[in-house]
Amino acid sequence: MVHIGAMTQPQYLSTPGLTRAEVREVDRLAQSELGIPGLVLMENAGLGATHYALELLAGRPGPVALFCGGGNNGGDGYVVARQLANRGLEVRCYSPFPVDALHGDAAIQRRIVERMGIWCASVATPVELGAVQPELHQATLFVDALLGTGFQGSVRPQLASVIQTMNGVRAMTGVRTLALDLPSGLDCDHGEPSNATVQADLTVTFIARKRGFDMPNSHGWTGQVVVMPVGAPDTLVQRVQGVPPAF
Repeated sequence: MVHIGAMTQPQYLSTPGLTRAEVREVDRLAQSELGIPGLVLMENAGLGATHYALELLAGRPGPVALFCGGGNNGGDGYVVARQLANRGLEVRCYSPFPVDALHGDAAIQRRIVERMGIWCASVATPVELGAVQPELHQATLFVDALLGTGFQGSVRPQLASVIQTMNGVRAMTGVRTLALDLPSGLDCDHGEPSNATVQADLTVTFIARKRGFDMPNSHGWTGQVVVMPVGAPDTLVQRVQGVPPAF
């Protein structure tokens, strides 16, 4: 088990695990009713996860390899990338999604990373993935930000190749893997792995635990799980889950 200092773990109201639909609704309410911009939620998530990334690094200088998808989970990853870079670490981003496929807040975060001069590489083809293999074997930390809670079904072939490569390098070198929100390829609701699922040492999950984490099959994929608040209040989680408010 990864040792995470007790003083750095956030204190957060214990709630039942959130389903995929409930996660989406909490996010919607936070933005539409409370007016918290999605970029703020994403920034909070990435900043919080950065603290755990630093603990996993335990003073090692890097490089850190971040695998970023095309949606909000990828956006979280890009936040972690620049936060680590701002702390002087060598950071490299890898994405199986072309830049023009990104949209919304994730696209904004990717542009910031590029303007900062952080190294980003495409792994959208087998040739590109093969070309970065030597770099991956030098990494001191993997950050998984490929797929989020919205994932269902089977992982597409090239993305599956990226995940299998991550797991293979981890098995060979012992590099630790930090998953953002949940390991890519793991079903949020059922906790079942797909045809390709990231093997994490630590999962920093946002807002609340995910329903699938309570299923026995998930434990071998998530590693240790910690909950990171991102700014959505407890009352939204309770409301979405139908928990009566405490007075």
